[in-house]
Amino acid sequence: MKHLIRLYQSYVSPLFKPQCRYQPTCSQYAIESLDRFGFMKGTYLMLLRILRCNPLFKPGYDPVPEKFQFFFKSRDV
Repeated sequence: MKHLIRLYQSYVSPLFKPQCRYQPTCSQYAIESLDRFGFMKGTYLMLLRILRCNPLFKPGYDPVPEKFQFFFKSRDV
């Protein structure tokens, strides 16, 4: 999975203007979540992050959590 994300970062992402609403970027967040929590939990966190990457949610700094939780409290930015 991480290899696919890195391929996206190297070859697909440069074709478009930067548009991620968060820091770290969604693809970097995905790699960090997979490294920290493994495939299942990391994929879950990655999907939640991608779903949040839209105008309905406040942009800003949104790091991978230190501890895994299925549900998150609102973050203060």
